[in-house]
Amino acid sequence: MPTSATRARGVRVADLARLGAAWAASTVALIITGALLPGFSATSWWAYAAVAAVAGVVGLVFRPVLVEISARVGWLAVGLTALLGQALIMYVAIRLVPGIESTVWTALAATWVSAVVGTLISWAATAGTDEGLITSLAGRARRQQEVTDPEVDGVLFVQLDGVPFPVLQWAVQSGAVPHIRRWLTSGEYTFREWTPQLPCTTPASQLGILHGTVDGVPAFRWYDRELGRVLVANRPADARVIEERHSTGEGLLYDDGVSISNLFTGDAPRSLMTMSRVEMGRGSTQTRRAFAWFFASPNGFMRSLTRTAGEIFKERWQARSQVKRDLNPRVHRDWTFALLRAVTNSLLRDLNTFLVAEELRRGTKSIYVDYVDYDEIAHHAGMFRPESLAALDGLDRTLGTLARLAGTAPRRYRMMVLSDHGQSQGTPFADLYGQTLGDLCAELIDEQVQNVDASVEGLGRADSIAGDIAGGGMSGKLAVRADQVLAKAQQTHAPGRDAEEPVVVVGSGNLGLVYVRGDRRWTLDALDRQWPALVPGLVGHPGVGFVAGVDEGGRPWAIGSGGRINLASGAVEGTDPLADFGSHAARVLREALMRPKAPDLYVNSTVDAVTGDVAAFEGLVGSHGGLGGWQDRAVLLGPADLMARLPERIEGAGELHRVLVAMLESCGQRATTASRG
Repeated sequence: MPTSATRARGVRVADLARLGAAWAASTVALIITGALLPGFSATSWWAYAAVAAVAGVVGLVFRPVLVEISARVGWLAVGLTALLGQALIMYVAIRLVPGIESTVWTALAATWVSAVVGTLISWAATAGTDEGLITSLAGRARRQQEVTDPEVDGVLFVQLDGVPFPVLQWAVQSGAVPHIRRWLTSGEYTFREWTPQLPCTTPASQLGILHGTVDGVPAFRWYDRELGRVLVANRPADARVIEERHSTGEGLLYDDGVSISNLFTGDAPRSLMTMSRVEMGRGSTQTRRAFAWFFASPNGFMRSLTRTAGEIFKERWQARSQVKRDLNPRVHRDWTFALLRAVTNSLLRDLNTFLVAEELRRGTKSIYVDYVDYDEIAHHAGMFRPESLAALDGLDRTLGTLARLAGTAPRRYRMMVLSDHGQSQGTPFADLYGQTLGDLCAELIDEQVQNVDASVEGLGRADSIAGDIAGGGMSGKLAVRADQVLAKAQQTHAPGRDAEEPVVVVGSGNLGLVYVRGDRRWTLDALDRQWPALVPGLVGHPGVGFVAGVDEGGRPWAIGSGGRINLASGAVEGTDPLADFGSHAARVLREALMRPKAPDLYVNSTVDAVTGDVAAFEGLVGSHGGLGGWQDRAVLLGPADLMARLPERIEGAGELHRVLVAMLESCGQRATTASRG
């Protein structure tokens, strides 16, 4: 191994090279900006080079001051730092260098124009990699904080939302994810599949992984009998209710952990952009400081914003390309999705990485972060479409970045990479059959129903950013308005309908949930007496694979068009309706039906025996929630020594929670908190 002195010299040479490259790129960006922007000019290109150099020095001096002031004043100051901080630095540099003409406003415009140009130059010079961001984060990471227990290994949990094990396995074999492939072929890491519970959704999996139970989450959203309304897990107020019901105070992250961009906290002492904690205090000075560093950094907010704009145009081109090539299955991809994709795949990805880098620098013992890039795109494009695989490749680059940053941390970090569920795909139920599941139920019972099937998972991601960044005043009101829009989108009624329809029908991927409004659970027998055509009509529909519920004796049943199965005894009458859904289907369905929050009926779409296609009850081509396809085939990847201790089969997020807790204990964590029990 090289000596410390050698490493120090190498670092200095590398730093000088990177500074030189950054200076040259900034100079070219300013020259191009001068040609594009009236009112911003220089007597020679040397003046632009001087401004680029002076701006770098001024930034080193003033940026920490701006960050500290904004962190202590509040979120409004953080926002002003994002919009005006770099412009102020640029204006000071312009005033210090002779031969440059500019006003405050042209300096502001020049900052944004040069950011766009600089991003394009950086992308071209580094073949699209994130080297500029890595350099910025690594430089800050070298100013690491001291920890009192460096002998304890930290654990970085990285959730690649919605990545199916077969898709990642194929990507490794094809060489599409070079960092993961290199880790696996070296023997340093191994990966395997784990089986999420039913429902295989982010709320159920994250509650199980972070808090050890999935009992209170029957789907992505559901009718809550206790509250008498629909709960949606990616609404802050609802996420808070769900977590408060199930937190024991000893979740996965309670021993000096942090939750970043998740639905729930895992009882972490600190949480950033975590749904269940949005609007609770709006963050500490430490949180605002982290955001302010990201917003003020040239490789932070402005870089991400320009890439976000580029992502919007890329999405629109790819959506039209699907239509021109007549690719199926597909769904309509509008401008709203383009914006959501841009936020999740550019701004949110960079912000997550920056926040993780800050926690690595602090030596936080356990970090859990959720990257939603692949999941968001696969919902609308499909599992194997080029844009989805490109998102997977971007996540691989992010893992490489995190691994490099972890190498500069004050303690050794072990990285665990996992997905919370997989994906299945197919043409949506409504597109195939000309009616929604709610319409079908209304027809069978001859009554109006409340139908909740809007595709709004991505809206919640954007809401978490707005909510955690916003504070009081105008920014706080904007966050509240965003949450109100989200709530309206997720619980709308058809025009003229009464808000008290007797039946509530909820779509969650290809899993439907049927409730009779009220505080008690209806049995199959009671439903047959009240609406005798409902269950037979559902199981007789060509798009329904099976319907499941409990009888008056408490026995769980799955019913299909050709027979039924007693899930308690395994006895089959006629044809087994679960035969096409895997050997584990009866087991996970029985467990789901026996949970206290289970609906009156679970309705699962059919699965195509050849293609594996399912029919989502939402307007999505890629979906998850029920059974069929790859939606319950998830990823677990980690250091070979930790993975060697795993049980032969992991089924359910609650079981995975226990496995991950054991890993934390083997790394030396939880020893300081064991006495609490």
